[in-house]
Amino acid sequence: MKKGLLIAIVFLAISLLAACGSEESSGSGQGLYDDEKLVIGVTAGPHEEILEKVTELAEEEGIEIESKVFTDYVMPNVALAEGEIDLNIFQTEPYFNAFKEDRNLDLVKSFDTVTFPMGIYSLDVDDVSELPEGSTIGLPSDPTNSGRALLLFEQAGLIELDSETGISSTVRDIDKNNGNYEFVELDSAQIARQLEELDAAAINTNFAIEAGFTPTEDSIYIEPKDSPYINHAAVRAENEDDEIIQKLADIYRSQEVKTFIEEEFGGSLIPSW
Repeated sequence: MKKGLLIAIVFLAISLLAACGSEESSGSGQGLYDDEKLVIGVTAGPHEEILEKVTELAEEEGIEIESKVFTDYVMPNVALAEGEIDLNIFQTEPYFNAFKEDRNLDLVKSFDTVTFPMGIYSLDVDDVSELPEGSTIGLPSDPTNSGRALLLFEQAGLIELDSETGISSTVRDIDKNNGNYEFVELDSAQIARQLEELDAAAINTNFAIEAGFTPTEDSIYIEPKDSPYINHAAVRAENEDDEIIQKLADIYRSQEVKTFIEEEFGGSLIPSW
C-alpha cells in the first residue's frame, strides 16, 4: 500500500515538472509575439523615422512596438538570429541572402518596404563628368553594396565592368577605367564622414541623409527610380507566418505610411507599394 502511494506521488511530481517545462518551451518560441508586442531593429535615419510613424499606427491596433536602432549593417541580422529582436527592417534582398548564407542564419524575408536609391556624392564637383583623372572614389566594402556601387559607377559612365559579374562585381572586375580612378572600399557607415578626403563616393541613402544630404538634390548621380534594390523586413523562419507579423505588414504598407514617406523625404525614398 505504502509502495503504491509512493509510486503515485513520484508519478504526479514528474507530470507536474513536465507540464511546467512544456509551458516554458511554448513561451520561448513565440516570445513577445504572444503579447502583441514586437521589438524591431532598424538602422538610424529614415528607417527609424518611418518606424516611429508605424509605431503610432500600430498602437491604435493594439500592437506595441519597441525600436532598437543600429548604426551598421551587421548587427541587425545577428541580433535577430540570436533572439534579441523580433524583426528587422534595413536591407536589400541581395545583401540579406548573401549575409544569411555566409553566416548560416535561419532568417527569411517577410515584406517589402522602401527603396533607397544609392547616390554618388562629391564636395568638389557638381557632375560626375567633372571628376578629374585619377580621382579617388569611395565605395562600400561589403560585397553586395560594393557590387551595387560599381554598377552605379558603370551607369554613370565612369567605368565598364565584366559583363558577366553583375551585382557580384568587385574592383577586380573593372574592364575599363579610362579616368584612372582609384577606388577605395570603406565601411558603409563611415563613407559620408570621410567624403572630405575623397573626390567622390557612392553612399547608401540612409547614411547620406544621416550626414545631412538630400539625395535628390545633393547627389551628383543617383540610381533611377526603378532600382531593383528594394529594402525588406526580415524575421526568424519560425515566426514567418505569425499573425502579428501579417498585421505589421498591413500597417507598414498602408496609405498613411506611404503619404508620410512621400511628404517627409521628398522622393529620396520610394515606397514599394
